[in-house]
Amino acid sequence: MKLSGPTFDALFTEELKLLYALFGKNQYELRIAGGPVRDLLMGIKPEDIDLATTATPTQMKELFEKENIRMLHKKGEEHGTITCRLNDKENYEITTLRIDVVCDGRRAEVEYTTDWKLDAFRRDLTINSLFLGLDGTVYDYTGGTEDIKARRVRFVGDAEQRIQEDYLRIFRYFRFFGRIADRPDSHCKATLETIKNNREGIKSLSGERIWTEFKKILVGRFASELIRVMVKDCDLAEYLALPSQYAREKLDIFKSISMNIKVLSSESEQPLPSTVLAVLLENMEDVNKLNSRLKLSTVEKSLCEFIVEYRDEAKQRKDDLAFFRDLVLDNSFLYGVQARDPSLRFTIELLKYIGAKDTLQRLREWSEEEVMFPVNGLSLMTNGVPKGPKVKAILNYLHDLWKASDCKLTEDQLIHHALNDKIPSTPPRQFRKRRWVQIS
Repeated sequence: MKLSGPTFDALFTEELKLLYALFGKNQYELRIAGGPVRDLLMGIKPEDIDLATTATPTQMKELFEKENIRMLHKKGEEHGTITCRLNDKENYEITTLRIDVVCDGRRAEVEYTTDWKLDAFRRDLTINSLFLGLDGTVYDYTGGTEDIKARRVRFVGDAEQRIQEDYLRIFRYFRFFGRIADRPDSHCKATLETIKNNREGIKSLSGERIWTEFKKILVGRFASELIRVMVKDCDLAEYLALPSQYAREKLDIFKSISMNIKVLSSESEQPLPSTVLAVLLENMEDVNKLNSRLKLSTVEKSLCEFIVEYRDEAKQRKDDLAFFRDLVLDNSFLYGVQARDPSLRFTIELLKYIGAKDTLQRLREWSEEEVMFPVNGLSLMTNGVPKGPKVKAILNYLHDLWKASDCKLTEDQLIHHALNDKIPSTPPRQFRKRRWVQIS
């Protein structure tokens, strides 16, 4: 089988052609490997190019040094990968063909080979085991092209052996099913049974590796159907540090909220895994337990906490713009102006979660006004308020007055209240301490 056409031709920049010529001149084979070939066969333009070669890392280093080609990330050499930069334009990761000699379910000891078929048969899924030559020839040793045509996700060879080589492949199966399958119910029953029978091996994986795959499933295609299969059919909730019974009970709600989030996300706001994940978490204890296992980032954990903390009240007040506006204002007041943008995004995610389309639109319009509380401690003391602990109580009081005025009270008016009102000494309710980090 040969590929051709504009998408295929666009891959072959002058730098890649130079690289092919360089390897060929030295009697080494070089092919595009794995995901890019799969994407091309599906009519998708690859985002990155992975390359495989018959040259060993030592041979590649000698070749690049001889040609004065810059090499990057030299630690990759121990994994059989050399990264080079050509013409100061493009970086290429090139990995030596290899076979797995010893596997412990997390990592493998490898041995280099020049046999493309052996390398293909050590890979996880048939759709990821394809190679592509410069002339457009597709090299398929495992039946991957037929599986792509059939929109089928299949392990290479024996599924149990592939899984036991690296238990992360359980999650990679579900992630790629979401990308490849044309129907959410087209799983092979034997594959699901094999996954369920090998789920104990997940305990050997690091949380970071699991979360890297799991969060892509949460916001990917067929997310709700895949989570149902993972939780109900394969009994994986416990191995993801999810509360098993609660997660099972929330599967229908997960489907509707997942749909809300995708429909209500603007083009500039990709759905966030933590927003969806919060559906499966009952309380803060569940958030902490999951975070201890999966090692979420600071912002991912904070967003989970925010949604779990406010979702019940938010549902009751879904049409009350002031409630959601005040979440932004209160957190900006409590943590400083640097918290405004992340607090706004958290609140937007909360509105997506509860499906409050109209209020979400109104909050977005309000946020464009860039409303800021007009007084601070310095302005109060400059205008006659004595320095001391009461300044904080006065600021709290004034902030509540300002919000109640629909943010219309001016600095002069607020200072007048500060000097003339009887200020209560009891501060308003406190908020859960969290680190506000901008969502990228």
